[in-house]
This record gives sequence, structure tokens and C-alpha cells, in this order.
Amino acid sequence: MSTLIEKSEAYVQQLLTEELPSTCLYHNLTHTKRVFKSTKEIIDGSGLNAEESEILLLAALFHDVGYISGSEDHEAKSVELAADFLSKNGATPEQIEAVGKCIMATKFDAVPETQLEKIIRDADASHFAKDYFQEASEFLRLEWKMQGAADYSKRKWLTENIELLKNKHQYFSDYAITHWNPKKEENLQLMIQENETLKAEKALDKKKEDKKLKEKLKAADPEKAIQSVYRVTLRNHIKLSDIADTKANILLSVNAIIISIAISNLIPKLDNPSNAYLIIPTLIFTVSTVASIVLSVLATRPNVTSGKFSKEDVQNKKVNLLFFGNFHKMSLQEYDWAMNELIKDKEYIYSSLTKDLYFLGLVLQKKYKILRLTYTIFMSGIIVSVLAFAISFMLSGAATL
Repeated sequence: MSTLIEKSEAYVQQLLTEELPSTCLYHNLTHTKRVFKSTKEIIDGSGLNAEESEILLLAALFHDVGYISGSEDHEAKSVELAADFLSKNGATPEQIEAVGKCIMATKFDAVPETQLEKIIRDADASHFAKDYFQEASEFLRLEWKMQGAADYSKRKWLTENIELLKNKHQYFSDYAITHWNPKKEENLQLMIQENETLKAEKALDKKKEDKKLKEKLKAADPEKAIQSVYRVTLRNHIKLSDIADTKANILLSVNAIIISIAISNLIPKLDNPSNAYLIIPTLIFTVSTVASIVLSVLATRPNVTSGKFSKEDVQNKKVNLLFFGNFHKMSLQEYDWAMNELIKDKEYIYSSLTKDLYFLGLVLQKKYKILRLTYTIFMSGIIVSVLAFAISFMLSGAATL
């Protein structure tokens, strides 16, 4: 081993030991030593000369020293550190340039062209074909997580590694293709088997969870589901009723404003014979507005019921005690007795809730039917009134001419 390599090895060891961030769990001195060893293995099996071997071993030592300044563009930083050290220790410009090219060839998206670039690229990925692949891979996952580069779950990381070895990575040198590919394929098959096992376990766990859920639902009290149905439906009915009342109030307010303006400004002008042409349009306008007001009132007008019931009605389950209109004229004692009868009978409770929902639905149907008619009359009245005013003005102008 040359003196330059020995000096470089000592320098890199000191540099990575003292200055490398603690988050570099994979790209550290251990990885550098493994790449250095793998590089020597390929060199011994490829018949390279001393000069080429020295360039490769120097590149293997310096290829990741840039991590002392962070992972971003670490290859370029590694080239700078290598060039600075080698130039101070007697390396030729040609050697420094060759080492730099080899280091840059270790970028994953780079395409190695020369034999030296192919060898260093394969040495940097030699762990794919080693027994310690799983250990090294886990250290890389944790390193990326600690550095904030990526946060993979173990399951996702396994899937990513399978995709990497299967479709994205390849060895370039003849030695690696011959001696390392078989072990790489063995590691790939082990990961595929592990992934299939995890899938089967996940599917089994899913079946167990589904079974437990079904058993839980089956064992659950159905009363809660029934009560939820009534509660949600009743709440929806009340919301729809509020919406209908709001719409009716809006129409009522708008039409009241319109008719007040018409009475104060338009109708007094009809006394003048010259404004006779405005009578019909004003009449149409007023009638449609009044009709909209009347229908809006009808949509919101409450329907008061008798407010009384008999004991026979309660005993025969003919009265809905949940609606105020059926008991507002009864005494407290009578109502208290009736409610006690109600809560003793679950079927009577559900029957009362059903009646309450049903009659609320009938009221809603009536409200929305009237509202639809009101909006139609209001819209049609406005359109017809505007057209009538326009025609009247045109005819009045023609008559004047």
C-alpha cells in the first residue's frame, strides 16, 4: 500500500471520527471501511495496475467525507476535501482529477462510463450483496429519519428496498456482476418473502379485527341504534322546519317593504288621468305582492289542536304524549299519569316517536308546498309586473305621439 493511501486513510479516519455529525448512522467510518475493502476485492479480481488501484482506493476513502458538512451535494464537497488533501501530499493533478471523477460517479443518478467509475460505483453499493445488508439498510433508514430527509416505516422501507434492488440498481463491473449479483438476488428474495409474510399477517389481523367488530356490533344493545335513528331524524325535521319558516319570513318582509313603497309612492299617482296607463300594471304588482304575503303567513301559521286526551286514549295508545298540542289543556296530574304509562311501555314510546315524526313530516310537506307556490307567484308577479309597466309605458308614448 502506497504512502499516500496510508496518509489518506489516517486523515479520513480522524476526520470522520471527530467531525462527522452523530446523525450519520450509515454514512460513517464503518461504511467507508466497507467500501474500501470492497474496492480492494474488485481490484484483486480485475487485474488493474498500481496507478489505477491507487486512484480507486483514494476515491473509496474520500467518497463520503463531504458528509461532515451535511448530506446535500456531499459528493462535490468530498471532491473538494480530497483535492485539498491530495494536493498537499504530493498527488499529481491527473490523479486528483481522476479521484474526483470516481467520487462523482458514486451519485446514484450518475451513469459510470470508465472502468474505474464502474468499480467505485459497485463498491459503494456492495452492501446489497453482503450478509450485513439488512443491518446497513436499517441504519440508512434511521439516518434519513434523524436528518429529516425521509421518514419510512419499516414496512414501507422494505417495499422501497425491493423496488430498488429489483428495478433500479445494477452492478456495472464484470467482477461485481459475476460474484455479487447472486448474493444480491438472494437478499432480494429474502426481502420478498418477508414482505409476503407481512402481507399475510396483515390480512390475518384484518380478518381478526373485522370478526371482533362484527361480534361487538352483534353483542351491542340495538336500542342505541334505534334511539339514534329517531334522534337524527327528529333533528333533521326540526332543521327543515326552521329553514321553511326563515324562507317564509324573508318573503313576508320583502313583500311588505315592496307593498309599502307601492302604497306610498305609486298608488297616489293613479288619481291623475294622465297616469291611467299605470292602473293595470300596478294592480298586477299589488295583487301578486299581497298574494305572496298571504301565502307566507299561511306557511308559518301554527295549527292549534284540541290539547285534550282521555284515559282510554292513553290505554289504547291513540294519543301522542310527546306533542304539546295533545296535552296543553290537561292538568299536570293527568299528564304525569299519562307519561308514567308511556314510559312503562317501550312499544308505546316508539309508536309515539313514530307518530311525532310522521305528523312533523306532514307539516313540513304542507309548508314547503305553500312556499313553492309563494316563490312561484312572487317571481311570476315581478316578471309580469315589469313587462306590464314596460308595455304600458310604450303604449302611453305611442298614444302621445
